[in-house]
Amino acid sequence: MFLERNIPTLDLHGMDREITRILVKEFVHDNYKLGNVHIAIVHGKGQGILKKTVHEVLKKEREVNDYYLDFFNIGCTFVELKRKN
Repeated sequence: MFLERNIPTLDLHGMDREITRILVKEFVHDNYKLGNVHIAIVHGKGQGILKKTVHEVLKKEREVNDYYLDFFNIGCTFVELKRKN
C-alpha cells in the first residue's frame, strides 16, 4: 500500500489503446530513470479496455516490480518500480 501522498500519476481518460501503450511505456521508463519507486496510472472503469492494455504493458516492462488495482477505486492501478542501481 502506498503511504506517499504525492506520487506521479498518469491519467489516460480519453486515450485509445495504441496511445495508451506508448504513454504507459514512456511513463514507466521516465519514472524509473528519475528513481521513483511508486507511480499510479488512472485508466478509468468503463469496459476495462484501457485497464487490460495498461496491465499488458506493465507485465512486459522489466522496470516493473509489481502492480495492482486500487482497493477503493478500480479505475486506478498502482505500480511499484524496481529500485534503480
